[in-house]
Amino acid sequence: MKPSVPAAPAFGDPVEVARPSPDTLALMARRRSGSAPQLVAPAPTPDQLEALLRLAARAPDHGKLFPWRFLILKGEAKAALVHGLERLAADQPNPDKALAALAKLRNPPLTVAVISRVIECNIPEWEQVLSSGAVCMNLLIAADAMGYGANWITDWYAYDEHALRLLGLEPGERVAGFVHLGSLPEPPLERVRPELNKLTAEWTPPPSEL
Repeated sequence: MKPSVPAAPAFGDPVEVARPSPDTLALMARRRSGSAPQLVAPAPTPDQLEALLRLAARAPDHGKLFPWRFLILKGEAKAALVHGLERLAADQPNPDKALAALAKLRNPPLTVAVISRVIECNIPEWEQVLSSGAVCMNLLIAADAMGYGANWITDWYAYDEHALRLLGLEPGERVAGFVHLGSLPEPPLERVRPELNKLTAEWTPPPSEL
Protein backbone atom coordinates (compact mmCIF):
# COMPACT_ATOMS: atom_id res chain seq x y z
CA MET A 1 0.00 0.00 0.00
CA LYS A 2 1.31 3.44 -0.92
CA PRO A 3 1.74 5.87 2.00
CA SER A 4 -0.92 8.53 2.47
CA VAL A 5 -0.17 12.24 2.39
CA PRO A 6 -1.05 14.36 5.43
CA ALA A 7 -3.48 17.22 4.97
CA ALA A 8 -1.98 20.61 4.23
CA PRO A 9 -1.90 23.11 7.09
CA ALA A 10 -4.50 25.85 6.95
CA PHE A 11 -3.42 29.34 5.90
CA GLY A 12 -1.84 31.12 8.85
CA ASP A 13 -1.21 27.98 10.90
CA PRO A 14 2.28 27.59 12.40
CA VAL A 15 4.27 25.03 10.41
CA GLU A 16 6.97 23.03 12.18
CA VAL A 17 9.82 22.92 9.65
CA ALA A 18 12.89 22.18 11.80
CA ARG A 19 11.87 18.67 12.93
CA PRO A 20 14.52 16.01 12.20
CA SER A 21 13.38 13.47 9.60
CA PRO A 22 15.80 10.55 9.13
CA ASP A 23 13.43 8.97 6.59
CA THR A 24 13.64 12.07 4.40
CA LEU A 25 17.43 12.09 4.58
CA ALA A 26 17.53 8.38 3.71
CA LEU A 27 15.23 8.93 0.74
CA MET A 28 17.35 11.79 -0.62
CA ALA A 29 20.58 9.84 -0.06
CA ARG A 30 19.38 7.06 -2.37
CA ARG A 31 17.03 8.97 -4.68
CA ARG A 32 17.54 7.88 -8.27
CA SER A 33 15.49 8.72 -11.36
CA GLY A 34 14.14 5.75 -13.21
CA SER A 35 14.47 5.40 -16.97
CA ALA A 36 11.43 7.06 -18.54
CA PRO A 37 10.95 4.43 -21.32
CA GLN A 38 10.98 1.67 -18.68
CA LEU A 39 8.21 3.13 -16.52
CA VAL A 40 5.10 0.93 -16.53
CA ALA A 41 1.70 0.75 -14.85
CA PRO A 42 0.54 1.23 -12.23
CA ALA A 43 0.87 4.99 -12.11
CA PRO A 44 -0.42 7.22 -9.32
CA THR A 45 -4.19 7.15 -8.97
CA PRO A 46 -6.13 10.41 -9.48
CA ASP A 47 -6.20 11.01 -5.72
CA GLN A 48 -2.49 10.25 -5.41
CA LEU A 49 -1.69 12.54 -8.34
CA GLU A 50 -3.66 15.35 -6.70
CA ALA A 51 -1.62 14.85 -3.53
CA LEU A 52 1.66 14.78 -5.48
CA LEU A 53 0.81 18.04 -7.24
CA ARG A 54 -0.09 19.63 -3.93
CA LEU A 55 3.31 18.65 -2.56
CA ALA A 56 5.09 19.80 -5.72
CA ALA A 57 3.41 23.20 -5.44
CA ARG A 58 4.99 23.76 -2.01
CA ALA A 59 8.11 24.97 -3.81
CA PRO A 60 9.95 28.23 -3.07
CA ASP A 61 8.10 31.00 -4.89
CA HIS A 62 9.33 34.56 -4.36
CA GLY A 63 6.32 36.86 -4.45
CA LYS A 64 3.78 34.00 -4.27
CA LEU A 65 3.30 34.28 -8.04
CA PHE A 66 2.81 30.58 -8.87
CA PRO A 67 4.80 31.11 -12.11
CA TRP A 68 4.02 27.61 -13.37
CA ARG A 69 1.12 25.32 -14.14
CA PHE A 70 0.57 21.60 -14.59
CA LEU A 71 -0.46 19.82 -17.78
CA ILE A 72 -1.52 16.18 -17.26
CA LEU A 73 -0.75 13.81 -20.14
CA LYS A 74 -2.31 10.36 -20.02
CA GLY A 75 -4.33 7.75 -21.87
CA GLU A 76 -5.70 8.36 -25.34
CA ALA A 77 -4.91 12.07 -25.19
CA LYS A 78 -1.22 11.36 -24.58
CA ALA A 79 -1.22 8.79 -27.39
CA ALA A 80 -2.69 11.43 -29.72
CA LEU A 81 0.01 13.89 -28.67
CA VAL A 82 2.75 11.34 -29.39
CA HIS A 83 1.18 10.64 -32.80
CA GLY A 84 1.30 14.36 -33.59
CA LEU A 85 4.90 14.58 -32.46
CA GLU A 86 5.80 11.61 -34.65
CA ARG A 87 4.85 13.70 -37.67
CA LEU A 88 6.96 16.61 -36.41
CA ALA A 89 9.96 14.34 -35.83
CA ALA A 90 10.52 14.15 -39.59
CA ASP A 91 11.49 17.84 -39.60
CA GLN A 92 14.14 17.51 -36.88
CA PRO A 93 17.89 17.53 -37.77
CA ASN A 94 18.08 13.81 -36.94
CA PRO A 95 14.60 12.39 -37.65
CA ASP A 96 15.40 8.83 -36.53
CA LYS A 97 16.82 10.02 -33.20
CA ALA A 98 13.90 12.40 -32.72
CA LEU A 99 11.43 9.59 -33.37
CA ALA A 100 13.21 7.24 -30.95
CA ALA A 101 13.18 9.91 -28.24
CA LEU A 102 9.40 9.80 -28.19
CA ALA A 103 9.59 6.52 -26.25
CA LYS A 104 10.34 8.67 -23.20
CA LEU A 105 6.89 10.21 -23.56
CA ARG A 106 5.00 7.27 -25.07
CA ASN A 107 5.88 4.51 -22.61
CA PRO A 108 5.23 5.97 -19.13
CA PRO A 109 1.57 5.61 -18.12
CA LEU A 110 1.38 9.15 -16.75
CA THR A 111 3.26 12.38 -17.42
CA VAL A 112 3.03 15.81 -15.81
CA ALA A 113 4.33 18.65 -17.94
CA VAL A 114 5.41 21.51 -15.67
CA ILE A 115 4.88 24.70 -17.63
CA SER A 116 6.91 27.77 -16.72
CA ARG A 117 5.11 31.08 -17.18
CA VAL A 118 6.87 34.29 -16.22
CA ILE A 119 4.70 36.95 -14.58
CA GLU A 120 5.48 40.57 -15.43
CA CYS A 121 6.36 42.13 -12.08
CA ASN A 122 9.31 43.18 -9.92
CA ILE A 123 10.34 39.58 -9.21
CA PRO A 124 13.28 38.66 -11.49
CA GLU A 125 12.45 36.29 -14.35
CA TRP A 126 15.33 34.01 -13.33
CA GLU A 127 13.80 33.47 -9.87
CA GLN A 128 10.45 32.59 -11.41
CA VAL A 129 12.07 30.05 -13.75
CA LEU A 130 13.99 28.54 -10.82
CA SER A 131 10.70 28.12 -8.99
CA SER A 132 9.44 25.96 -11.87
CA GLY A 133 12.52 23.78 -11.53
CA ALA A 134 11.90 23.46 -7.80
CA VAL A 135 8.36 22.27 -8.55
CA CYS A 136 9.78 19.53 -10.80
CA MET A 137 12.22 18.43 -8.11
CA ASN A 138 9.51 18.40 -5.43
CA LEU A 139 7.40 16.20 -7.69
CA LEU A 140 10.28 13.76 -8.20
CA ILE A 141 10.94 13.45 -4.47
CA ALA A 142 7.25 13.13 -3.59
CA ALA A 143 6.71 10.41 -6.21
CA ASP A 144 9.71 8.49 -4.87
CA ALA A 145 8.42 8.84 -1.30
CA MET A 146 5.03 7.49 -2.44
CA GLY A 147 6.72 4.44 -3.93
CA TYR A 148 6.59 5.29 -7.63
CA GLY A 149 9.31 5.68 -10.22
CA ALA A 150 9.76 9.13 -11.73
CA ASN A 151 11.91 10.88 -14.32
CA TRP A 152 12.26 14.61 -15.02
CA ILE A 153 13.45 15.27 -18.53
CA THR A 154 12.90 17.35 -21.64
CA ASP A 155 13.75 16.62 -25.26
CA TRP A 156 13.36 18.28 -28.65
CA TYR A 157 9.58 18.48 -28.23
CA ALA A 158 10.07 20.75 -25.22
CA TYR A 159 11.68 23.36 -27.49
CA ASP A 160 10.18 22.91 -30.95
CA GLU A 161 7.65 25.71 -31.58
CA HIS A 162 5.27 23.40 -33.47
CA ALA A 163 5.37 20.89 -30.61
CA LEU A 164 4.67 23.65 -28.10
CA ARG A 165 1.65 24.75 -30.12
CA LEU A 166 0.48 21.14 -30.17
CA LEU A 167 0.75 21.12 -26.37
CA GLY A 168 -1.34 24.29 -26.25
CA LEU A 169 1.25 26.54 -24.64
CA GLU A 170 0.59 30.26 -24.57
CA PRO A 171 3.14 32.78 -25.90
CA GLY A 172 5.98 33.14 -23.41
CA GLU A 173 5.33 29.79 -21.74
CA ARG A 174 8.04 27.12 -21.69
CA VAL A 175 8.29 23.48 -20.65
CA ALA A 176 10.28 23.32 -17.41
CA GLY A 177 10.13 19.56 -17.65
CA PHE A 178 8.14 16.47 -18.42
CA VAL A 179 7.91 14.51 -15.18
CA HIS A 180 7.10 10.92 -16.11
CA LEU A 181 5.44 8.75 -13.46
CA GLY A 182 4.86 5.02 -13.13
CA SER A 183 6.38 1.89 -11.65
CA LEU A 184 9.82 0.43 -12.27
CA PRO A 185 10.10 -3.28 -13.11
CA GLU A 186 13.52 -3.36 -11.43
CA PRO A 187 15.66 -0.97 -9.37
CA PRO A 188 17.77 1.47 -11.42
CA LEU A 189 21.54 1.28 -11.14
CA GLU A 190 23.41 4.05 -9.39
CA ARG A 191 24.89 6.68 -11.69
CA VAL A 192 28.07 8.73 -11.46
CA ARG A 193 27.85 11.43 -8.80
CA PRO A 194 29.96 14.60 -8.55
CA GLU A 195 33.14 14.90 -6.49
CA LEU A 196 31.96 17.67 -4.22
CA ASN A 197 35.45 18.78 -3.21
CA LYS A 198 36.01 19.82 -6.84
CA LEU A 199 32.80 21.87 -6.89
CA THR A 200 32.91 23.47 -3.46
CA ALA A 201 34.89 26.43 -2.16
CA GLU A 202 34.65 28.76 0.79
CA TRP A 203 34.42 32.39 -0.26
CA THR A 204 37.09 34.77 0.94
CA PRO A 205 37.30 38.50 0.20
CA PRO A 206 39.50 39.43 -2.76
CA PRO A 207 42.82 41.06 -1.78
CA SER A 208 41.66 44.46 -3.00
CA GLU A 209 38.85 44.40 -0.45
CA LEU A 210 41.04 43.57 2.55
